[in-house]
Parts: sequence; structure tokens; C-alpha cells
Amino acid sequence: MEYIYAFLVGGAFCLIGQVLIDFTKLTPARILVAYVVAGVALGALGLYEPLIDFAGAGASVPLTGFGYNLSQGVKKAISDDGLLGIFTGGFTAAAAGMSAALIFGAFASVLHFLLKRAKA
Repeated sequence: MEYIYAFLVGGAFCLIGQVLIDFTKLTPARILVAYVVAGVALGALGLYEPLIDFAGAGASVPLTGFGYNLSQGVKKAISDDGLLGIFTGGFTAAAAGMSAALIFGAFASVLHFLLKRAKA
């Protein structure tokens, strides 16, 4: 059942984004920023953790999950380091995910280049 819940919640996020694109004048970039901010706000209010417990990757992988991750990192850093944590917590919490995205993106680019070159 957890796969179904993940699919339904992740699909709901996609559906909301598509409705916003189709029926508003919001650009995709603004919608993405709104998703991150919504994740931060829901994380700060303690409402996002139950959604992650319910839907797993369906809630933690989308951009709202990134915002939630940032908010949790800032909360933890503030409790550990005080006000300095406001500036460092988000970077610490998101470092692994951003690093993985950069590394795998670079790897995919090199692989694409090599495959394209092999065809020529």
C-alpha cells in the first residue's frame, strides 16, 4: 500500500502544479519556488512530517520535500548552534541531495556526450 500512497500523493503534487500552469499566469519557475516555500511552511508548522510518514517518497522527493528538508535543517542547526544555524542549517541539510544531483547530472552529461560521439 505504501507504493500506492506514494503514487497518489506525488501525483497530487503534479496535478496541482499542472492545474496552476494551465489555469493561472504563474510561470513554472514561480510554481517551483511556491512548492519549496510551501514545504518550508508546512515543515515549520509540523504538518509535513505526517505526510512523509504516510506517503514516503511521494512526499519527500518533490520540491515540497526539499523545502521541508531545509526547514528541518535550520531547526536542528538553530538548536545546536544558535542564531548562526539560520544561515548554515539549510546548507547542511540539503548538501547530500544537491551533491548527488550535481554528480549524477555530470555523469549523465558525460555519458550522453560519449554515446552521441560513438554514433557519429
